Amino acid sequence: MCIVKLYRRTNMEIIQTSTQKEAIQALLLSEKLPVDDLPASLENFFTMVDNEELIGVAGLEIYGSYGLLRSLVVLPSYRGLGIAGKLIGQIESLAKTKGLAALFLLTETAPEYFAGKGFQQISREDVPEAVKASSEFSHVCPVSAIVMKKSID
Repeated sequence: MCIVKLYRRTNMEIIQTSTQKEAIQALLLSEKLPVDDLPASLENFFTMVDNEELIGVAGLEIYGSYGLLRSLVVLPSYRGLGIAGKLIGQIESLAKTKGLAALFLLTETAPEYFAGKGFQQISREDVPEAVKASSEFSHVCPVSAIVMKKSID
């Protein structure tokens, strides 16, 4: 388990976890994000907690040399504090550690936010076949979702 303390005046911390599946599902459902296709093991997921309350989550699914950033959500009352950026940073660090070449994501609501984090909009045709075969690409997210990519240096 990896724990990263973020703020000195609070008890917020990021935890790499594989044990909070029910809480993660509840948070994702509260924001109308898919849960049926969550991996059996959440070992590549990070959660942000505040006094043991789950307030944010982000996950990484690995497909060959590529990663899929998924399930990024922060409780509305905690938005604007940089939590999503910290979660993305942890996912990028994990992707680098695992030797991935790039991260992909699908979004319907936040392309500007992800562009600010270095992701670029691409066409679905430019996505590697292994990532296209994921449940997120193949049937969970609508075809109208914007595809974005970020190379891992």
